[in-house]
Amino acid sequence: MPALEFGLDRLLTDPQLREPLHGRRVALLAHPASVSRDLTHTLDALAALPDLRMAAAFGPQHGLRGDKQDNMVESPEFLDPVHHIPVFSLYGTVRRPTAEMMATFDVLLIDLQDLGCRIYTFITTLRYVLEAAAMYGKAVWILDRPNPAGRPVEGLLLRPGWESFVGAGPLPMRHGLTMGELACWFISTLDLDIDCTVIKMHGWAPSAAPGYGWPLGERSWINPSPNAPNLSMARSYAGTVLLEGSTLSEGRGTTRPLELFGAPDLDARRLLTAMYALAPNWMLGCRLRECWFEPTFHKHAGKLCHGVQIHVEDGAYDHAAFRPWRLQSLAFKALRQLRPDYPLWRDFAYEYEFDRLAIDLINGSLLLREWVDDPVAMPGDLDALSRVDEREWERARSEFLLY
Repeated sequence: MPALEFGLDRLLTDPQLREPLHGRRVALLAHPASVSRDLTHTLDALAALPDLRMAAAFGPQHGLRGDKQDNMVESPEFLDPVHHIPVFSLYGTVRRPTAEMMATFDVLLIDLQDLGCRIYTFITTLRYVLEAAAMYGKAVWILDRPNPAGRPVEGLLLRPGWESFVGAGPLPMRHGLTMGELACWFISTLDLDIDCTVIKMHGWAPSAAPGYGWPLGERSWINPSPNAPNLSMARSYAGTVLLEGSTLSEGRGTTRPLELFGAPDLDARRLLTAMYALAPNWMLGCRLRECWFEPTFHKHAGKLCHGVQIHVEDGAYDHAAFRPWRLQSLAFKALRQLRPDYPLWRDFAYEYEFDRLAIDLINGSLLLREWVDDPVAMPGDLDALSRVDEREWERARSEFLLY
């Protein structure tokens, strides 16, 4: 099988592909995982090409080079000390690019590594810059990259009125698209009049083992955000991200963030037993291990937590059977059954939303929380709701699949 070529690889190695950019002011939207095959940052690689004129750069949440650890920690704007171009922050004083920012370029190249999960804010930033490009008559090129979670679809669709910075549109939690495909979907569903080009990958095989979307053993993993350290996290994230709306630790402050969960007052052994009793089929495709951990920062910092780690890196991993959103939902449900009064939902400002619970913003509606808190609701009830949404999304996305 030939080596996988990302969109960036093709742009760097094919002068003919770059010809439409000649004589035009080029900007780049990128982050730390925006690197070439030899691990050169995209901005540096593009700036080294004699036939491109780099005029500006943009950084999403966590920054162009990766300077901020947590949510709601803003990145400043600055002048790049090497390339002497402005670097604008789309997670600072603004979330949407301003007219002044848009005036600095003719073509925007977008090279963002996604995790395949609706809540990952790079998707929302993609929507915002596409809308701005349509408004100001700018061209956009998407340098496509793999979806490391692959093609499986899971979760409820975001409901109307629940759009936010962690919910860019009516997607399920695990959408199964690349950034190039998402761009095509946004342009169609938002009816945007825009000159958009997707520089497709060559050789992406999302159904092939062992990576199932990520070129495992072929490409280095670079954290697209500080708490996305490996492929195991990317596979689990569509479920473990729900923990951000709960009082349970999601493992921030440990070396395995968003692959485990727990709390000082949790009995993980009893929880796993209750989960198996409720819906054993929701626990397939992975190994679950009782563990102890002590976060050094974030929730329960400095306290010993009893918890569960999700293992998706060994021979027991089944890509088609693993359903992280259901798995994490089941953990919440089992905990609510064991301890009905447990203070499960965290009430705090989440991604600049102050009036709605984080768990509802993350899930895109009230439905998951209501299911967890309803003592008579069973796994089959949530399964019935989500299966309808998953089938609807699989039909809707089919015309936008590029691979």
